[in-house]
Parts: sequence; C-alpha cells; structure tokens
Amino acid sequence: MKSTLTEQFSSCCAPRQSPAASATSACCTPAAAARPSTGEPESAGSVKEIVKQKYGQAATRVAQGSRGSCCGGASDSGTDPITSNLYDALQSGEVPEKALLASLGCGNPTALAELKAGETVLDLGSGGGIDVLLSAKRVGPGGRAFGLDMTDQMLALAEENKRKSGLANVHFLKGEIEDIPLPDNSVDVIISNCVINLSADKDRVLQEAFRVLKPGGRFAVSDVVVRGDMPPAIRKSMELWVGCVAGALSDQDYLAKLASAGFEQADIEVTRVYSADDAQGWLTGQGADLQQLAQQVDGKFVSGFIRAVKPR
Repeated sequence: MKSTLTEQFSSCCAPRQSPAASATSACCTPAAAARPSTGEPESAGSVKEIVKQKYGQAATRVAQGSRGSCCGGASDSGTDPITSNLYDALQSGEVPEKALLASLGCGNPTALAELKAGETVLDLGSGGGIDVLLSAKRVGPGGRAFGLDMTDQMLALAEENKRKSGLANVHFLKGEIEDIPLPDNSVDVIISNCVINLSADKDRVLQEAFRVLKPGGRFAVSDVVVRGDMPPAIRKSMELWVGCVAGALSDQDYLAKLASAGFEQADIEVTRVYSADDAQGWLTGQGADLQQLAQQVDGKFVSGFIRAVKPR
C-alpha cells in the first residue's frame, strides 16, 4: 500500500541532528539523485552561508526575547520598514509570541493565499514558523502544513513554537528551497515570505516549487521585487542580500521565470512601496554616498504578493 506524504516525511525526511549533515537531501523523491546540478553561480555558496549565519543569529536573538529583523542594521533601532505591521491583532494572538518575534517576512501570504480546509501547504523558508502555524489553522485538522528551512536555530525555534501551539498537523523539514525534500505532485499550495529573493538560484527554486505542486496547485508568495534598475552598490552588498533587498528580482524577471518554470496566470500585486526614508535603514554603513543612494532607490523596491498556478 502506498505510504502517505506524512509517513514518507517521518521515515526519511525528518530534520537531521548533525549540523554537518547535508541540508539538500531529497530522500523522499527517488528521482532527486538523478536531477542535474543546480548550475548556481559561484557566489551562491557564499550567499547561502551568510544567509544561514545571519538568520541563525536572528533566531538566537528571538530565543533570548528580542525581535528579529531582515534588514541588517535597522534591527538595532527597532524599526524595520519591511517586517513591521504585517499581522493584525487577531492573527498575532493565534500564535506563540516567539513565532511573531521571529517573523522576518515582507508580507502576509496566509492572509492572501485563500487556503481551504483539507489542503496541504508548504512554506519555503519557514523560519520561526508563524506562517506555517497560521496555515495549519486555516486548513484545519484534515489538512497539513509543512515548513522548510535550512537553519538549525530557526528549526529549533519553530519546533518550540509548534509545541506551544498544540497543533498536530504541522511538520518542519530541514532542507534547501532549491531542492525540496517532498515528492512530486504532493502539495496544494506553496507559500513563502520574503525568502525566494535570498536564493542565488531562483530558477531552480521555481522549478522545484512547480515539481512538488499538484496539477492545479497554487503558488502564492510574498516577496520583495524591483521596479526599474537597481544601483550596482545595492546588488553587490551581501548584507543587503540577507536583508531581502539586493537579491530581489525585477517584477518582469519574476513573471518571466515563473513562466519558464511552467506556471500560468502569474501576476504580482504590490502590497507595500518603500521610500527613500525606508532605504536609509537598509543602507546604514554604506559610506558617504548614503543619501544619494537612498534617493536612487526611492519607490523602486516594493513588497508584492506573487500568484501563479500549475496547469492541470
């Protein structure tokens, strides 16, 4: 008898205990080993390690009772134009406090994804688990909510938040969004909250999302996108890459990559526009040209809700 998705997850995709273990194993997908290499640029490894380090540090701060931030130096002032005020009071009251403190996203995909009872949801880059927990409540006991993250500290925090929530339909996986450890055609909805822009191989991420979605499945993520050209100084900054900005695609590139991966009905709904004043926080430490650089990015970075559908 064919095993269920949860049984497959429990038997071979549980988070590994050793930090040295590979985070890219996709043992639930027999074809995974035969898939070609990602073709990531040479900088992908360094981007990934910096992301892992910075988000691990953010998880540690949250565990100690401080709020996390995805905007680098902005967290020191307690002001983060990207991550602030994303969840209303009702949603905030539905999850443990540390899940809210660990929210490092740029939107609220659970509020826009129109989740249905009984669906299986996967959150790419689930962090402290807030969107997984909210999704689990939306899909109900007959549904399932999976969270995928590569950072040990975040996974530990997410498991703690799961325990405090009392939800039984939540499962956290250790792995990378470029190599999702779930079977083909196994997920109804993929959500993500300001994580795909952090990947150096976004084509692979979208291909993997397409693979694990069922026919008719929905891609419904929040992400930072760029309108127009990005100043080279922003694109080169690793610190800003970790802060959800430098790795952002243009809106047209995002739609083109979704189409290339096989998705249909792709569109972007702008949910928040970032001003030059917002950019001041991101650009802390960027040198004497800060003011000029901030003006160059005024209104160019936005948070958007990106939707697409896998054909039936």
